[in-house]
Amino acid sequence: MDNDVRDSSAESIRTVLIVDDEPLARMRLARLLEDCTGYRLVGSCADGLSALEQARRHTPDVVLLDIRMPGLNGLQVASELQRLGQPPAVVFCTAYDDHALDALQVQAAGYLLKPIRGTDLLASLERAARPNRLQQSALGNPSEASGEPGAAVLVQNRQGVERIPLDAVFAFVADQKYVSVFHEGGEALIDTPLKLLEQTHGERFLRIHRNALVALDRVERLLRVDGQHQIRLRGLDRDFVVSRRHAAAVRSRLAERP
Repeated sequence: MDNDVRDSSAESIRTVLIVDDEPLARMRLARLLEDCTGYRLVGSCADGLSALEQARRHTPDVVLLDIRMPGLNGLQVASELQRLGQPPAVVFCTAYDDHALDALQVQAAGYLLKPIRGTDLLASLERAARPNRLQQSALGNPSEASGEPGAAVLVQNRQGVERIPLDAVFAFVADQKYVSVFHEGGEALIDTPLKLLEQTHGERFLRIHRNALVALDRVERLLRVDGQHQIRLRGLDRDFVVSRRHAAAVRSRLAERP
């Protein structure tokens, strides 16, 4: 009987991700969250791109999200979160009151003004506990709610934030702390770890080397050049080396293709 009670309690715990570029604001929200029974912090980060990575990794139930941040702002992050297969509820935590209408457009579950009181935070979390339309859609039709046909990687450049559709990506190649994205429009750099890209998009991309993933539907053929395996991709004038460690798995995966 006691075991049943513990299991039921564990299932009721809802997970929360905090996103704010101010360390003190993140610490304050984390302290307030400790007093909110039934909620558990699973991650904390300072920028939009990291928020999207952690949301994919942890699939939180709720994201406490600042609006004004360098790079991707909170509204852009909220819009991207809607594309996830399990979209979290979003509660904006901001020092500004001029984005309330914008928050409605991205279906925010709450809008809190700093300094945030614990009672207000708990009330917003409880409202967010009710599944929003996107979450209901994900429960009823995961493939439609995920937005997979329109999935993309986000690249921050001098012009702002660029969306590169996964359908346009040839390969991801890691080089130290950055990953090069080879796509139809050229080449771009992101800081998303290759491992996370593989975990998130493993159905579409094939690991051929410890530092490279290639688009499975772009593979034209597997070559052997000077005793070394290489992958040739359709539409790209470049071949990619297949490591000996991954060669057997690559051959097997390619053989499974329709």
